[in-house]
Amino acid sequence: MGAYEEKKETCGTVCLKYLLFTFNFLFWLAGGVVMAVGVWTLVEKSDYISLLPSKTYAASAYILVLAGAIVMVTGVLGCCATFKEQRNLLRVYFVLLLCIFLLEILAGVLAYIYYQQLNDELKQNLKATMTNKYRQGDKHITDAVDSLQEEFKCCGSNSSADWEESNWIRSADSEGRKVPDSCCKTKIEGCGRRDHPSNIYKVEGGCISKLEKFILDHLKIIGAVGVGIACVQIIGMVFTCCLYRSLKAEPY
Repeated sequence: MGAYEEKKETCGTVCLKYLLFTFNFLFWLAGGVVMAVGVWTLVEKSDYISLLPSKTYAASAYILVLAGAIVMVTGVLGCCATFKEQRNLLRVYFVLLLCIFLLEILAGVLAYIYYQQLNDELKQNLKATMTNKYRQGDKHITDAVDSLQEEFKCCGSNSSADWEESNWIRSADSEGRKVPDSCCKTKIEGCGRRDHPSNIYKVEGGCISKLEKFILDHLKIIGAVGVGIACVQIIGMVFTCCLYRSLKAEPY
């Protein structure tokens, strides 16, 4: 009877080992996905981050990159701990899983919070940024505004009329332009001198609605990836606890 129980326990332990190993492999792949989403958020349209006064959007992406890197290292550690059946390594692995879980939940929460306040933040700050900082010595802001208007085919924060308040448009440096050349449907040097609808983009809602939609779509992805993989990690922590309990205490 004792031999049967021991054999049963051994079979259970072996099953747990392979389940945890499979989880770790998938977890390692998931770490790559998490990191890729974070890097993608920071790299693609990275100029637009400079138009946002809050750093919450960028912070969510950096947290995902950090979490993804730790996940990939932890996945390797988890495989080692599983096959060596060392309780100390399993303890370290569980703590790392818990830390990553909290990091990804934090990224998801930050993305959700920023999702709620994004519209107000853009309304309060985008127009001021575009009219006060465009071509005022900050090339990064200037390039970001031009890229925003060219890619989203829009002009001004709310409308092309916003550019009437621009420091640059009012100065001699604008050379008589009424809007930046990046507002033009066909961009050529000096095309911004003519602000007729046939020449420039007259999009309802201006660039603010286009930028808001772009960022909201990215925030949904950040939040979904962060919370989704964090929930999957709960399974890994359960497997780890089960394997930990099934192993006999290491002799000292």
